[in-house]
Amino acid sequence: MNITLLSSPLQGFTDFRFRNAFHKHFGGIDTFYSPYIKLNGKLTIKGSYERDILPENNSSLEVIPQIITNDAEEFLFVAKYVQQLGYKELNWNLGCPYPMVAKCGMGSGLIKNTDQIEHILKRVHNETDIVVSMKMRMGYENPTEILDVFPILEQYPIKNIAIHARIGKQLYKGGVDLDSFQKCLDTSKQKIYYNGDITSVGKFKELQERFPSIAHFMIGRGLLADPFLPSMIKKNSTEYPKNKFEIFEVFHDEIYREYDAYLQGPTPIRMKMLGFWEYFSQSFSNPQKTFKKIKKAGNSKNYEAAVKEIFKNG
Repeated sequence: MNITLLSSPLQGFTDFRFRNAFHKHFGGIDTFYSPYIKLNGKLTIKGSYERDILPENNSSLEVIPQIITNDAEEFLFVAKYVQQLGYKELNWNLGCPYPMVAKCGMGSGLIKNTDQIEHILKRVHNETDIVVSMKMRMGYENPTEILDVFPILEQYPIKNIAIHARIGKQLYKGGVDLDSFQKCLDTSKQKIYYNGDITSVGKFKELQERFPSIAHFMIGRGLLADPFLPSMIKKNSTEYPKNKFEIFEVFHDEIYREYDAYLQGPTPIRMKMLGFWEYFSQSFSNPQKTFKKIKKAGNSKNYEAAVKEIFKNG
């Protein structure tokens, strides 16, 4: 079976700067989902969201824009907007686990509200010809919530449902619930993608054996912690390239330059890269020590020196 690998969107990380550099230096991802577009009450799109999905910023990638909303008008507005940019598909986020989002009845907090899901899908399919796909958790409070949504989704030509095998309340804590994911597979008539805790080639193979009918796998945090993972999965190999840290360093330097030019100022770039190193450090023999080095670098000069040393010592 041919495997398709997708990059799960991570707010604050996987924007077009990251995606382009990742695609160039590592590869292995067939389709990238953009971090969700969120409207702040008014029907306007923030400049940063706009830049992220502009076709000229994504010319070498296959990208699918994503929306997070519990409002039909917002959905229709964004659907028409992305269609004007040439996109044919819009992914709807019913997966975001963060309490601030879920408490507003969005992301994984919307899964229980089957009436609202139905209302939005009905309007979107009646009033636009956009292709809708879904990114979901199995619920917010418990993993059976999603089972009540399936009969509604089956009334519409939903392209696919990418399911993260956790509930919202877990955030990213605890393991994935593979038995509940199996129940989703047994219940839904839709095309299901798997998402959650793909952190190594070995882990991927276990999931593949457990769910032989799945051909599409979505990688989120695992892709930041080990950027070589998607291409290794594709090659069915646990061997890293000989010049692993050279490749990683060139990639790092590229995104660092891009974000430095965009963010303007020592504090924003420091915070941005600190976020990345929380994941990147997992690729080194002593993650804690590596991350500590980055944390201690109080200014750009020290940061650049620390990074050089880290990559040199691997």
